[in-house]
This record gives sequence, C-alpha cells and structure tokens, in this order.
Amino acid sequence: MPEPTEQQKLQDLEAKLDAIKAQQAGETHHMEDHHAQAHLAWRMVIELVTGLGIGFGIGYGLDGLLGTTPWLMILFILLGLVAGVKTMMRSADEIQKKELAKQAENDDAPEADG
Repeated sequence: MPEPTEQQKLQDLEAKLDAIKAQQAGETHHMEDHHAQAHLAWRMVIELVTGLGIGFGIGYGLDGLLGTTPWLMILFILLGLVAGVKTMMRSADEIQKKELAKQAENDDAPEADG
C-alpha cells in the first residue's frame, strides 16, 4: 500500500482546517445573534425604567413644590409607566419591521439567482 504523498497530506490538512473554520463561523453567528437579542431586551428594560424614573422625578419635585405629597408622585409614576410601555411597544414594532424586511430580502434573494 503506497504512502500518501506530502501533497496529499497537505490537502487533507487543508480540508480539515476548512471544516473547523466553517464550524466556528456557525458558532460565531449564533453568538452574535444571541448578543443582538440581549441588546434588544436591555434596550426595552432601560426604556421602561427611564419612563418610571422620569415620572418619579417630576412627581416628587412637584409634590415638594406644591405640598401634595404623595399624590402627584403616584400620578406621574403611573404616567411614566404608560410612557415607558408605549416606548417599548414602539421599539418592538420597529424591531419587528426590521426582521420582516430582512426575511423578505432573504426570501427574494434565491429567486433572483434562479
């Protein structure tokens, strides 16, 4: 049985390296997608908390000025919650539109090739 030549050994090694690189590329894409989803989740949490914080600050300040403690603070916290949820919903709608556009683009791409 003849021994493999140096050229054959190099080709085998290159094939193995290409397979490993392809596998790592797939894992990297999965990690990037995971980080993108985490980024979106944190964005929504920050929007909600910011709405609550601004509502609290305005209500607390007005209560201090007008002496209506705690009524304006409660009112503005609720308004801040509503504003935060509304902003979150707007962000979710924006993200959904981007994903639908990306899917439509991916669906159209194979048809152009074929």
